[in-house]
Amino acid sequence: MARHRAEGSSQTKSLLRGAKGPLVDVITKVDLDRKKAVAVVVAAGALAGAGFAQAATTVGPVERMIMPVAATKNLAAAAMTAPPQQQGPQTIHSVDTGSEARKLLQAEQIQAQFHVSEALRSAEGAYVQRVEAAKVEAARIAAEEEAKRPKVVRPAQGSFTSGFGARWGTSHNGVDIANAIGTPIVAVMDGTVVEAGPASGFGLWVRVQHEDGTITVYGHMNTIDVPQGAKVKSGQQIATIGNRGQSTGPHLHFEVWAAGGQKINPVGWLAERGVSL
Repeated sequence: MARHRAEGSSQTKSLLRGAKGPLVDVITKVDLDRKKAVAVVVAAGALAGAGFAQAATTVGPVERMIMPVAATKNLAAAAMTAPPQQQGPQTIHSVDTGSEARKLLQAEQIQAQFHVSEALRSAEGAYVQRVEAAKVEAARIAAEEEAKRPKVVRPAQGSFTSGFGARWGTSHNGVDIANAIGTPIVAVMDGTVVEAGPASGFGLWVRVQHEDGTITVYGHMNTIDVPQGAKVKSGQQIATIGNRGQSTGPHLHFEVWAAGGQKINPVGWLAERGVSL
């Protein structure tokens, strides 16, 4: 019995000495493959973090190298006595690069839309500011022009041919300014047209009432350029010189009626307001 045990022990030692070299080679290769698998996992993880991960396949070399060791009868005992090897991760979860690319594209599109919206909002704000600035500038220019515009002007250009008072045995209630037919006639002050059309003795006339109640009268015109009820400014054309009605030649007959209806001398009235005939 003791002899049998001694022979068995001797055979086991011999077997172990014979398997030592191949076992070391196998274990070394298994360890190397395990390290490679770990390196693959680490590299794939790094690439996935950068957004460029690719699908990795199951690491097989380790399994393929372990199976022969477990199945070899001659090395069974040695494999059982070998220290356990820590097996690394064998499967790397794949990353859908197409999905990642779509997400990145969507993010870029959202960012681009945001920038476009901001640019449009900024442009719209700038446009509104320019419009408002233009309105303010136009109002300023209009106010300056209004301030410079004379409040009282001469009713027409031409020759002063007849004054206010008695003439040819009658009363001449205005003044005459002669010029060619078609010469512009303008409102002497701001006011409202209270009548525009035919009138006895005048042929055609225009009457303008001013803010203080005074009415100015324009007669013998060739054409009328404003309707009744129109608001007119001083210097605005309201008619043209003509030769209609009781007239001895083309001219403007101009009268001034005070607020109470009294007819006054236009020469003095205009002179009081800085205008001479």
